[in-house]
Amino acid sequence: MSEDALGDGVAAATRARSGGAADAAMDASGKRWTIREDAGGPLMVLTGDWIARDGAGAETGALSQAMASFGKGVVSFDTRGLGRWDSALLVFIAALRQTAREKGLTLDDKGLPPATLKLLALMPEEAAPDPPEPPKATLVRRVGRKVIAFGRDALDVVTMVGEVILRGGNALRGRVRMRRVDLLTYLYDAGVGALPIVTIVNLLVGGILAFVGAVQLRKFGADIYIAALVGLAVVREMAALMTAIVMAGRTGGAYAANIATMQGSEEIDALRAIGIPIQDYLILPRMISLTVMMPLLYLYASTVGIFGGFIVAVAMLNLSPETFVDQLRLAVEGNQIIFGLVKSVTFGMLIAFVGCRSGLKAGRSAADVGQAATGAVVICIVGVIALDAVFAICANALDF
Repeated sequence: MSEDALGDGVAAATRARSGGAADAAMDASGKRWTIREDAGGPLMVLTGDWIARDGAGAETGALSQAMASFGKGVVSFDTRGLGRWDSALLVFIAALRQTAREKGLTLDDKGLPPATLKLLALMPEEAAPDPPEPPKATLVRRVGRKVIAFGRDALDVVTMVGEVILRGGNALRGRVRMRRVDLLTYLYDAGVGALPIVTIVNLLVGGILAFVGAVQLRKFGADIYIAALVGLAVVREMAALMTAIVMAGRTGGAYAANIATMQGSEEIDALRAIGIPIQDYLILPRMISLTVMMPLLYLYASTVGIFGGFIVAVAMLNLSPETFVDQLRLAVEGNQIIFGLVKSVTFGMLIAFVGCRSGLKAGRSAADVGQAATGAVVICIVGVIALDAVFAICANALDF
């Protein structure tokens, strides 16, 4: 607004105090507002074009000064001289509404154009109040949130376990919507695909057990018992444990990353939308594959581990092959192998479940994929070691 226009506006406000008409001068765009005392109260006369791109809206100070001289009453509108208008007029009416509220006046908007009334109805009468400040995160609140989050996770885990058991029972009866090609792919990946790393790890573990055990047994002249040491350690503990740790890092993390990627790309949402059960399509094939292949990998790992100990015993400890085999047959019994098989099955179910669970609860960003894989590997390894400790305690209590 120009200096002349602002001067006219202030002069108009001065006239309003003396009972005359209060005018805001016309600006370059031709818009003009005038407020004067009428028989029914204050009358706001709007003339000219009110286009936002042609200039700013009315001066708030001049408008407040012009309305200050009127007492409480109803402000009506005269828009017979109003030309084109857009949001500039709405902004002016909103400012007028706020000013009238502060001065104790009421607006009668019947004289405004119908289209203006419809748009004004979408505008809030008052500004939205500021949201309340969040309560301070005290120790009790933080502990409470952790407990609630843990309870929700526990409930989700129990629910998922129940669903897997129910769907697994249906799978035995052939009533699940699971593709055979997926099952065969996961079987190959968890079986043949894992043989190289399982071979290297267990071969080295068997050799290390034989070498370390021989160092101690030689002090007592008991080199012949190296075969019993290697056989029992590998069959009872190391083959199942080391294979499970390898599969946790290799397969459990892959399951979590794969499902988390599907979660981020909304493939899982699409499967749910078209009615495909997630348990049948994603979880069951992985659970079945790893549960079936872990016992086979355990038997293979036991053989490789004993062979590693055999190489060290024969090549470095001057123990004859016949003596090693005879001592091994005396030390390793069938119940030890069954014990290892039971552990391997349990480890396989745990790794597959944790991998799928971590993938399903992951977020939708690329960073969440890595976090899901890392979390799955950590939980699987810790869970496998904890389960192995439970098996050891139970075997000791049962004198097994």
